[in-house]
Amino acid sequence: MYFSYKGIEMYYEKHGNRKENLVILPGWGDTRDSFCRWIQILEDYYTIYIVDYPGFSNTEFPPYDMTIYDYTSMIHEWLEFLNLDHPVLLGHSFGGRILITLTGYYQYPYKRIILMNSAGIRPKRTIKSRLRTTLYKFLKKCTKILPKKLKKKALTYLFEHFSSADYRTLPDKMKKTFQNIVGEDLSPYLENIKADTLLVWGKDDHVTPVEDGIHMNKKIKNSRIYIFDCAGHFVYLDRFQEVLDVVVKFIEKEE
Repeated sequence: MYFSYKGIEMYYEKHGNRKENLVILPGWGDTRDSFCRWIQILEDYYTIYIVDYPGFSNTEFPPYDMTIYDYTSMIHEWLEFLNLDHPVLLGHSFGGRILITLTGYYQYPYKRIILMNSAGIRPKRTIKSRLRTTLYKFLKKCTKILPKKLKKKALTYLFEHFSSADYRTLPDKMKKTFQNIVGEDLSPYLENIKADTLLVWGKDDHVTPVEDGIHMNKKIKNSRIYIFDCAGHFVYLDRFQEVLDVVVKFIEKEE
């Protein structure tokens, strides 16, 4: 199925047909397929909705740059279109960014959200990272004196050695959008979140460190956090059954 938003035809799927609604927002670059195992189990108990973001899988990227606020507005209008009765919203990584913006910045009155290894807190810049950025800018300037063919090779080399893997693999038309998203610090919005919030984290996450989850837990008034050992950024796969149990208990209000 598709939902139209400002020239975007956003693909989404519906699984199951139960009274309780669960909306899943995957991480950046992930699609509905990353939650396939979860859906296979949960669709017998809930109605599940899950999306493909613009630029990934079945949703084409629009001919303009986007921000986290664009993504959030798109998801909000989609949820309004679905007209769900008090859905539980689950966001992993980038999906967590959307939920923080949805409930903390726009303060839409969703009652229950699950932030799973959520992104949204801008990493503190270390001395090493500052030096690395300075070196990159200096070397990039130095390429201006090179012949055209050598300049192109040098810029490619610098790009491959100084940029992140996520950034390198993106098509050119999505790179500005990626920069817009990762450059936005959402931590000021955490204290505005009124929703009952479940935080789920992998202790060994090196993408969104567990310290981010602990910080969110302190700032979001009505929240609790579960930290799982021997799990990384994809805690819902690394500790599949344990995380599933915690999420189901939260949905069923057994805690």
